[in-house]
Amino acid sequence: MPICADLFGASGLRILHAIAQGQTDAENLAKLGDERLRCPRERLIEAVTGRSHPTHRQMLALQLERLRLLEEQLDSLNTLLAQAMKSHQQTVIRLAQVPGLGIDSAQQVIAEVGASAASFRSAAEFTSWVGTCPGKEESAEENRSSRSAKGNKYMRRLLNQAAHAVARSKGTHFQAVFRRLLPRLGYQSAIWAIAHRICRVVWKILHEGVDYVEYGVGAEPQALMNRAKYLARQLRKFGYDLRITNTNPTTA
Repeated sequence: MPICADLFGASGLRILHAIAQGQTDAENLAKLGDERLRCPRERLIEAVTGRSHPTHRQMLALQLERLRLLEEQLDSLNTLLAQAMKSHQQTVIRLAQVPGLGIDSAQQVIAEVGASAASFRSAAEFTSWVGTCPGKEESAEENRSSRSAKGNKYMRRLLNQAAHAVARSKGTHFQAVFRRLLPRLGYQSAIWAIAHRICRVVWKILHEGVDYVEYGVGAEPQALMNRAKYLARQLRKFGYDLRITNTNPTTA
């Protein structure tokens, strides 16, 4: 069982920086872990107990500095991307509201297919181009294979990741559909079925300029407001200028 889900999370980075600076006491290192870490303190102490050579600490310090530089460059690139997509900000927001997607995913979709998916006349044409629609290999009127055809590898990967994320989400319509399909199709086929549905929703949002409306059991006003606040933080992080206004004060 892992000590923490993300080695480069806040707790992990604090511990790594302390080790790089010469801290060797396991108990002091364990104190740097956040209280919300899902592991006993004894296991955390055991994990950070060991001997390190000065050369190892110097190498760790170099790698942490490299990580800092990469994060700064990513922030700069995100800012440039947000500036380039300034005119499509509302489209980015509408796409990011879809479960499994986010600001980064929305920008990638627009970069691949445009802000209105104008090249695709229908959702079926769009899903066929992406490669999420089930295949049809028939012989003697019998479908021998429903494997999806190869499509745009970037969009396929993005939608596959979105489907995996939404399968673990709570209270969304897509999760309910995934659970209904899982016993009959198996995990991987159910994931692709969700990716196909997300792909159709993406086309509709881009082509018709509509907003995503969540009808799952998790569509309570407070949950929706929390989601909106999260997206607003992400938009500001990427360099967009956004203010949240509540159009229905009774649901605040």
